[in-house]
Amino acid sequence: MKSIIQILFIALIGLISSCSQSLNYYTQTMHDDYRLSETELQSVQFYLSKDILLYRNLGINESKIFEGKIKIVDGRKVEEIIFPKETPGVLMFTPKQDRFAISFEEQEDSFLMFGPNKKAGGKFVLLAKEWDRRIGKVTYKGKIYNTNSQSVMAALLVDIDKAKKVSRKTKKIKGRKI
Repeated sequence: MKSIIQILFIALIGLISSCSQSLNYYTQTMHDDYRLSETELQSVQFYLSKDILLYRNLGINESKIFEGKIKIVDGRKVEEIIFPKETPGVLMFTPKQDRFAISFEEQEDSFLMFGPNKKAGGKFVLLAKEWDRRIGKVTYKGKIYNTNSQSVMAALLVDIDKAKKVSRKTKKIKGRKI
């Protein structure tokens, strides 16, 4: 009886693991190997590998907050937006080769930029416009936010099995002669 329970337990674990996602880092190598078009990439589900924290100081006239939270830090109002680990996102567009605008919300202007980082093994990581010490400047919804060095190491993940299922039909034209 004990061995039957063990066999059923092992079978259940196998069934659960076969149904779970196989999330892997989206890398420059994967990008080069699959050669997916922008349209094909828009049908791939991306996920975050780590939490991303965006924050900015609010001015005197900025009292409305639609997203995020308001915190008081040293007497200043600070808006925070948190993107939790494994938040799903989709590709909106590619402004240039190897740059992805990934949206984690429904609004058109709500996207973050990702691109390959050689120091991170070619992983597509959060890109900042500029760095001042350990603080990065990121544009989100048309506003400049700060992010810390931990957030900038957040990379894109993909379900490798689903990414492989994106089909592509290619036809090579040989030309026409008289």
